[in-house]
Amino acid sequence: MTAREIARKNLGIKPENKIILSFDGGGMRGIFTVQLLKKLEEVAGSPVYEWADMVAGTSTGAIIASLIAFKKSAKDIEDIYEKMVKRVFTKKGLFANRFYNPPAFDKKNYRNVVKSVFGDNTLKQVTTSSNIDILLTSKDLSAGEETFFTCFTKDSEVKGTYQDVLIRGVLEATMSAPTYFCSFERFVDGGTTVYNNPVLAATMEAFFYDGKGKYVPNQTTVFSLGTASLFRFIKPDETHDPKGLDALFWLNYVMDESSKDASEMQVNFLRSNLLPELDFRRFQLSLDAKAISKLPDKSIAHIPNLEADWLHELDDEELSKIDMADVTKFPLMKVLGEAVAEYICSPKSDDNYFKKDLVTKVDKKGALVTASGDRYSILKNLSDPAWIDQQPTC
Repeated sequence: MTAREIARKNLGIKPENKIILSFDGGGMRGIFTVQLLKKLEEVAGSPVYEWADMVAGTSTGAIIASLIAFKKSAKDIEDIYEKMVKRVFTKKGLFANRFYNPPAFDKKNYRNVVKSVFGDNTLKQVTTSSNIDILLTSKDLSAGEETFFTCFTKDSEVKGTYQDVLIRGVLEATMSAPTYFCSFERFVDGGTTVYNNPVLAATMEAFFYDGKGKYVPNQTTVFSLGTASLFRFIKPDETHDPKGLDALFWLNYVMDESSKDASEMQVNFLRSNLLPELDFRRFQLSLDAKAISKLPDKSIAHIPNLEADWLHELDDEELSKIDMADVTKFPLMKVLGEAVAEYICSPKSDDNYFKKDLVTKVDKKGALVTASGDRYSILKNLSDPAWIDQQPTC
């Protein structure tokens, strides 16, 4: 049997299925994703590039996707990530700050690292060499739209409007997150709007655009890997006057929550059976104490600047501070990724082993993604005229 055939057997995938892997954005939290990828390769029995048909990614996820298409194993990607993170988040200057003197970081080291890995290879060269189709995202400020950098092969034909662009240029465009980094001419981070999770764009491109005819829903398996979703829980009595400067609070909140909600919408769409017989498998963790309590309780005593010694001792306040550029939390994200990988391959996950979507049995929601709506209070308060009239108007 070939590596392609063995991987499909080990992962419970029909032999004829095409396989798409999609990777979310999330800055240094990408190391979390890499731990899932390492375990996925372990279960499959070989590196992803030997059996995947398409990869898609945004920002840090685009780096992972491109490295797979460049024939790098998960362990290779981990090594590159660890070297990259130490150098990428380099302060622009002594007084550089996301809010008062943006951008916070200089991309010089990132540009050098990406060039050293990919050279001047184009999307077409990478795709045709690996036989892996690619979709990477970036927001075009001048055109006011998302740009999808794609390259697909079918028989002897190569498709993709931007197939001849340098992949390192695309990787700078997709990671140029506003306030963190300067724009890349007309481009900013692909996750600035609703494409931080590119999985819906990837499936649409595969089924209805450049991949049409090569990919069909009932013969496709999609793996969607998150970077661990940042949750901000705000008590009802604190929403009118959040802590700190309002402008800074809402800037952070909107940037994080808009991409998170858009991601969940895309995942729910693909789980809804609107694309009949699509084999969709999502693996994600929400960064809150309730979700983490389900994981193996691994030691984090070796990680500095944490009040907890074990994963289960982490509280929501500490977890809410894991910014995508906070490299001090890089080791923590790695341990969290290892813990989720262990959970996936254990009886706790109903022996998932990446063979099915990681959801609860009852409501088919993400097994490690916390939902905390307070239906009782909402129904009670919004049915009460006096309560409505008592709410502040400014």
